[in-house]
Amino acid sequence: MSLQEITDRIHKAENAAGRAEGSVKLIAVSKVQPIDRVEAVLGLGHRIFGENRVQEAAGKWPALMARYADVDLHLIGPLQTNKVRQAMELGHAIHSLDRPKLANTLARLAQDLGACPDLFIQVNTGNEAQKAGVLPADADDFVKDCKSLDLPVQGLMCIPPVDEEPALHFALLAKIAARNGLEGLSMGMSGDFETAIALGATHVRVGSAIFGERVKPQG
Repeated sequence: MSLQEITDRIHKAENAAGRAEGSVKLIAVSKVQPIDRVEAVLGLGHRIFGENRVQEAAGKWPALMARYADVDLHLIGPLQTNKVRQAMELGHAIHSLDRPKLANTLARLAQDLGACPDLFIQVNTGNEAQKAGVLPADADDFVKDCKSLDLPVQGLMCIPPVDEEPALHFALLAKIAARNGLEGLSMGMSGDFETAIALGATHVRVGSAIFGERVKPQG
């Protein structure tokens, strides 16, 4: 697979869903990818990237951003409150707003910094005990609370359970977003992004299909 093939598939899915070409943003998930692979994708003109860990992003992206000023960096992994300031200074969007303590920290630091990245609330659509995210039953209240803190909530994010039909979870996320007046839907990964686009995804997250399989550390 390659960046061009994934882009072509996204455009085909947009057309099949009756959506404008370019209405879906492709987040190239560059976590644990060697820098030469990331630079190769940058060299092809792609500018939207996703990282899971703030520490890894901080070690990789400042130097790249100095050379590619128009990079749009999305932080898509679980976010600890002690990493929030660093995440806000580094990323243009955070996809894992998942609890009141994190919302309050973001709001406080947004006042200090005078700015805040775009935010997506993570919804645990499968009610999985081991997974982060607001439960669907609590999502409406949490959206309201975040808006009352003046946080720039753009939409919702989900990661469906691996053993369930993803379309059910994408449809649920879209329904919650619609009733809360949110347009952003961060959903769909390498194996199911066409389904996500058919159900309204605005951001899809694709990694190894663009970069190749992740390189495992030696030792």
